[in-house]
Amino acid sequence: MAMPPGMLPEIEPVSRESTAAVIARQLRDAIMTGALPPGTQLGETELASRFQVSRGPLREAMQHLVSEGLLRSERHRGLFVIDLEPGDVYDIYAARSAIERAAMIRAVRGGERERIADVLERTVAEMATAASEDDPTALSTADLRFHEALINASGSKRLVRMARTLLIETRMCLTALQSTYQRVEERVEEHTKLIQALRDGDEETALALLDSHMEDAVQRLAPGTSLIEGHAPPVPGNA
Repeated sequence: MAMPPGMLPEIEPVSRESTAAVIARQLRDAIMTGALPPGTQLGETELASRFQVSRGPLREAMQHLVSEGLLRSERHRGLFVIDLEPGDVYDIYAARSAIERAAMIRAVRGGERERIADVLERTVAEMATAASEDDPTALSTADLRFHEALINASGSKRLVRMARTLLIETRMCLTALQSTYQRVEERVEEHTKLIQALRDGDEETALALLDSHMEDAVQRLAPGTSLIEGHAPPVPGNA
């Protein structure tokens, strides 16, 4: 149905990214890569000076990140980068598991398994290169790119949208996760097996490997918890 004439008269064509959006993107990237570690307090004066902007667009950008769940507001104290407690880690991977299982099912059952596997294989090659060069940051970036590519390959706009903030939070987890592997090659091997199951059209194996991959991360980051066995951390205040 066509929009009635005169509707939304205030809207004008958007020709470029707003200042607030640019600031939000840069802060998001800094949180994702660990340049702004969990628990960091964001000072308006310092950030406004570094971005060379007024406080208006800066506040708008930071409030956007609050709505995304990447910053938390403390009354009379200000804004802080979120801390990922065991319950947060469990919740992130439980949600990711649901989304990526749905994406994998669509990938396996669709008619483009080989193309998707080729895309995923390129990200694993990047992981292998990063591992051989002992570059943990590049390894985590390529790891995240693998999962983002899998979700994008699903063709579902809703899965992609739901995964957006989860993947940013996952990047925060990967910084901690990389120190738990005795051999970084383990991460490459896990992803390679997933690709082979996809190529084979073996949905059962692909989903089992994906479940195992998520479970392994949760147990490394939040010992004593389990997605498979349903051992979630106690909810604060309810323990």
